[in-house]
Amino acid sequence: MIREHFEYRETITTILADADAHIAAAKAGMIAARRALESYLRVDPFFGISYSPVHAKRGAPLIVQRMAIAAFEANVGPMAAVAASIAWAGVENMIDAGASFGLIDNGGDIVFVSDRSVRVGIYAGSALVSGKYAFVMPPVPGIRGICTSSATVGPSVSFGIADAVVVFSKNPSKADAWATGLCNVIRPLEEGIVMPAGTAVDAVYAVAGDWTAKWGKLPEIVPTAVRYKLITKGF
Repeated sequence: MIREHFEYRETITTILADADAHIAAAKAGMIAARRALESYLRVDPFFGISYSPVHAKRGAPLIVQRMAIAAFEANVGPMAAVAASIAWAGVENMIDAGASFGLIDNGGDIVFVSDRSVRVGIYAGSALVSGKYAFVMPPVPGIRGICTSSATVGPSVSFGIADAVVVFSKNPSKADAWATGLCNVIRPLEEGIVMPAGTAVDAVYAVAGDWTAKWGKLPEIVPTAVRYKLITKGF
């Protein structure tokens, strides 16, 4: 398996693939999506700064449409879904290039297609479970998103206090948006997580200090030693 760090402007990623051609496809897909979004933001700059949902204009690029739809479902600004939406475009391009396995980690927002089991480590800063466990993602058809938002780790804006909120979905943009939305409101004193009916979310795992909460059918969680150097971050 090939592992490659890739940066394009503010997009900072790790790409996993079986072939150099699939790595190249991932980069091309992400660059194209980001350029399409940047072009759109020159026409509609409010889309890029709003903390509330914003409708996409008629004829908007696919990445913009996905972000807008996700924002309305999770009641957040469209940019809450940007990282996974860019990664989604990259993985789609990998599939078009013939990949049956491909994973892009865009700063903790992971999009992948896989013909094998994949372990995704849990990193939540100083939280009790951080660095000690991993989700085991079984091989499944189609693209999946595993997106994380944190109020204590990383540069993203959050109005919450959770160390990590991880959301699983077949729609990566919605996983990203919901991770932000839930992280904004979850409090450790709550007994659990309640999700509205009809969402695209499959499961949620939340961490704050020594408190954890779960919703939906989570993948298997196993003990592991998360290697910090493998976490996607700017160098």
